[in-house]
Amino acid sequence: MPRPDKVTYYGQVAGSSAGRDYKQQVLAALDLRPGQTVLDVGCGPGTDLADMAEAVTASGSVIGVDVEPAMVEEASRRLADKPWVEVRRGDAHALPVPDASVDRARADRMVQHVADPAGVFAEFRRVLRPGGLACVAEPDWDSLVIDPGDVETNRAFNRFVCSTMVRNATVGRQLARLAHHAQLEVCDVVTAAPVFRDFTLADKILGLSRNAERAIRAGQLDRAAGERWLAELSAGPFLATSVLFMAVVRRT
Repeated sequence: MPRPDKVTYYGQVAGSSAGRDYKQQVLAALDLRPGQTVLDVGCGPGTDLADMAEAVTASGSVIGVDVEPAMVEEASRRLADKPWVEVRRGDAHALPVPDASVDRARADRMVQHVADPAGVFAEFRRVLRPGGLACVAEPDWDSLVIDPGDVETNRAFNRFVCSTMVRNATVGRQLARLAHHAQLEVCDVVTAAPVFRDFTLADKILGLSRNAERAIRAGQLDRAAGERWLAELSAGPFLATSVLFMAVVRRT
């Protein structure tokens, strides 16, 4: 099963009840107010820029940054009616934002993919004004639990995803330490455990079928066991969940 294109994938996550719930938690943690400047690092196709723009109003400003030109183009198109939103192409390790220029910053499931998580946190400290807040939300792929199905196959699937598919698969549990080393004050760390009860939706968002097939081809999952596991999941009743960490940090 091929992975959906990124614009479709981001929309599926944001449109799911699990996605909406934790995104609202992140938005609330940022404590956005009119007149503030807010930065969304790894903004993708602009899925969440409109909510931030409404919170800071036209008296504030929103800056979206993404490394992919197609995402910058799509986000710019979507937010064209809000002139206080600007989308820039840039790398999270070298943000196209001046020192001490933003009141709030956010990264949603982005640090798991970067080459240097510590460098990204150093950039948060650089661009935040004194007293500014950042909220970083990251999953822990090693915590993925799925029912029904063989537990050992679930664990083998997790090992493959963590070792091969996601660069920083357990970075969620590291957020507080990364912030501390970047000389950012850790205000709070909370967790959410989004629950999926629909196999079809979970399969799209969590990549169960496509990554199980990759694990089989890589010799990390027995084909018979993998196919039996997927058949049991699709037959249901189905449940999947994993831990998502949300860290709120401040530049002092």
